Amino acid sequence: MSSHQHDLILRPITGLDELDLFTSVPYGLNAEIPRDFTEGRRKPEWLWVALRGDQLVARAGWWSRPGDEHPLLMDVFDILGDTDDAIRLVETALARVVPADATPPEYGRFLPPDWREQDDVRVSVERRVRALESLGAHLLVERLRLEWRPGTPIPELSGRLTFRTVADPEELIDLMTLVLDGTLDAHSRQDLAVKSAREIARDEYSGEFERYNSPREWWKIATLPDGEPVGFVLPAHNGYNPVISYIGVVPAHRGHGYIHDLLAMGTSVLAAEDVPRIRASTDVDNTPMAAAFAKAGYVTFQRQIDMTWH
Repeated sequence: MSSHQHDLILRPITGLDELDLFTSVPYGLNAEIPRDFTEGRRKPEWLWVALRGDQLVARAGWWSRPGDEHPLLMDVFDILGDTDDAIRLVETALARVVPADATPPEYGRFLPPDWREQDDVRVSVERRVRALESLGAHLLVERLRLEWRPGTPIPELSGRLTFRTVADPEELIDLMTLVLDGTLDAHSRQDLAVKSAREIARDEYSGEFERYNSPREWWKIATLPDGEPVGFVLPAHNGYNPVISYIGVVPAHRGHGYIHDLLAMGTSVLAAEDVPRIRASTDVDNTPMAAAFAKAGYVTFQRQIDMTWH
């Protein structure tokens, strides 16, 4: 179903036959979209275009985890013509893509590390932000996208901690609940305004970590010699890349540098699998975590901005 506003046509793509139209705008995610269809992360009705005649003037796309009925994230938004056309596109698409009583999914965009120094990139980012702000979204956070590459030395463990596998989901959820106390992560802080720490931990476990197909034996809990848990690290494969999906130190043991041992362990687990890279991310303002990744040899290969309607 399409919407006509004078000569502006707003509609989802018809199917895989129109992927070339949708991906005609250069962006790193374009290469992943065909496989996303195959693996159930995207649907044609979630990829929208704005056309004036045969000319693409804007596009917007949404993504989900495999099997989800509704999209989890808006991860494609490009303005090629008039900003008002792009605003109309998103407004029209949201009315069809998102249930009437639901909050629109968060918007995320990958950017070069120096995007503010590239005038053309900066201007395009500002246009997108203003367009989505006009629809009620606001900028939540800017994040570092980090990468460890083969050949980068892995820091040696200090020997102060013992590592073991996770005993059961409840043990991990307990630790995830604890590390939310005093968190610097913007998404977690936003969630804590409306949910308890345990609700957030349980939702994250069932919504993300439980769905990973990579071995649970990779997940490690760090303890003191007497067995008291200090923190945990969850190396995994998220369907796209090997990742450090979650890492945290419980409040009682922060400030002792244990994060370096946890990150070294998580990195070594994945490096032992002869992976081509390891990905991770953290908020720009989470300077302790960013510093830990830098010390472990991770480099910032991109930045990311996230906008939310919450």
